[in-house]
Amino acid sequence: MIELRKWGELPGGEPVMLATLADGHGLEVRVSSYGASLVSIRVPDRAGLVEDVLLGLDTLADYLDPALQAGWPYLGSTIGRTANRIAGARFTIDGQEHRLAANEGDNQLHGGPIGFDRVAWQAEILRDAPGVRLRHVSPDGDQGFPGRVEAQADFLLGAPGELIVRYTATTDRPTHVGMASHPYFNLAGRRSRSIAQHRLTVAAEAILPIDATAIPLPGPPMPVTGTPFDLREGRMIGALVLADHPQLRTGDGLNHCFLLDPAASPAARLEHPESGRCLELVTTEPGLQIYSANGFNGSLRDGEGRPFVRRQAIALEAQHFPDSPNRPDFPSTLLRPGETYRSETRMRFSSR
Repeated sequence: MIELRKWGELPGGEPVMLATLADGHGLEVRVSSYGASLVSIRVPDRAGLVEDVLLGLDTLADYLDPALQAGWPYLGSTIGRTANRIAGARFTIDGQEHRLAANEGDNQLHGGPIGFDRVAWQAEILRDAPGVRLRHVSPDGDQGFPGRVEAQADFLLGAPGELIVRYTATTDRPTHVGMASHPYFNLAGRRSRSIAQHRLTVAAEAILPIDATAIPLPGPPMPVTGTPFDLREGRMIGALVLADHPQLRTGDGLNHCFLLDPAASPAARLEHPESGRCLELVTTEPGLQIYSANGFNGSLRDGEGRPFVRRQAIALEAQHFPDSPNRPDFPSTLLRPGETYRSETRMRFSSR
């Protein structure tokens, strides 16, 4: 079942749509055209009890609340033009420097102050696949980025229990594009206050070590062998974030990009043993940014008045590496006219 209805309007009068996707096997997903955002993912546990496992809000008014807007946590948003941080809010293409809109100190985070996550996309139900398509045109100069970019986000139902997020983009001038979905998960349910009792497995032999501003350090990646970041056999998140390691202290927990093994599938697995719920993530992206909601300090609240608290969920963001536009040693995010940017991530939910 695919349904699309009006959800409300932005202050400027732009309509916002809400799509509901249900696969008939227990998976129900809601997507807002505001920020091409995942709003809700409902899945059953091993006993058949259905819970919303995604941090999201129930009304558009909740998303537009001034306090939430001021401390914007990117709840389920589509991030663009580029996910993560760009050092110094600048990069150079073909010898020309482009200065971007900074929104995290001197750096740009997640596409700038008004990135893809804070605009109303155009939405339509797909005719040839079970899902919805959202479109957004980012004009030349948007947040300092060169070129006019036509972006597209498809949210599709795949096999039973599977959600597919597919991004494409084209440009009329050389620019950088690296889109990502920014979902926060708690497989115990949205009302749970801790991610500690989840087990996380990631097929990665290295991470990008970061400085105090979460920009990758110069030099090679850091091997995970012998560190708390070795998640190849899985670790409980509660013990992981409390481990003694300089990078965990620098990030105040997990806020790191894991360099995914391109031959491994799934790239990551999140499990909640008590409920039996499991999420497997398969992606075409080279990295997985993992953020353990370290900055949730109770100052922001959900639509029912509950504060968002530290480490109540975990963000799994399949993406290119942070600061890729300034790092020729990283996989490139450069997009030129005539090329098409493509990205696909599959989220496979099950219970055991």
